[in-house]
Amino acid sequence: MSATVIRVKVKPNARTSALTQLPDGSWVARVRAPAIEGRANQELIALVAEYFHCAKAAVSIRRGFSGRLKLVRIDVRARYNRDESRDGS
Repeated sequence: MSATVIRVKVKPNARTSALTQLPDGSWVARVRAPAIEGRANQELIALVAEYFHCAKAAVSIRRGFSGRLKLVRIDVRARYNRDESRDGS
């Protein structure tokens, strides 16, 4: 199974949620949710899944559960399976 891992700096309590890639290849995620009881992590997973057009189940936090700097894994196979199901094939 193929996967992509991205480095993300999370900024909770933002006015709007957004995912932006920096010139060095890392990402910044601004999430509206506070960093309480994993709410910011849940919103990060949903934001990454929406951005990369995959299911939330295909996105997981590999490192940095309690910090702002995280390594996020995106299961590429699940992403392509979802795209194929949209085509109606």
